[in-house]
Amino acid sequence: MVSCTEFIPLYSELFKFLEKKGGKEAVVKYWETISDRYVEPRLGEEIRKNGLKGCWNYWYKSLNEEACEFTMEYDEEKNFFLIDMKGCPSKGMLLKRAYTEPYKDYCGHCDVLYKRCAARYGIEITCDLTECGEAKCKLFGRKVK
Repeated sequence: MVSCTEFIPLYSELFKFLEKKGGKEAVVKYWETISDRYVEPRLGEEIRKNGLKGCWNYWYKSLNEEACEFTMEYDEEKNFFLIDMKGCPSKGMLLKRAYTEPYKDYCGHCDVLYKRCAARYGIEITCDLTECGEAKCKLFGRKVK
């Protein structure tokens, strides 16, 4: 079995390979497949059970398992949740590797994976990836249906 620390650089290299072979469309198609097969059964189940709060439950568990440096907010009355990623261990690892360059849109996978799944349940997700070069991002979600 491949460990997480080995998987992250392989994931980045796979994105590069897919783009070289089939363009950005091939990368996005791969991300959509992961969303449908891996994210949907987990995040989708949380949303079906708990609505918007299910998003918070899902990420609270997964981000702690990944040892991310983050804060989260959830406000039912104001209809939102927010993840403020202050230190993504995956992107941080890639940035520290002097001998490989991370896939140019490595952080884009989070945007596609989660947005696709949540939209099926009437939840709009917006990702602010402007600080990805520092292993930081923000993910905002709100119920729209």
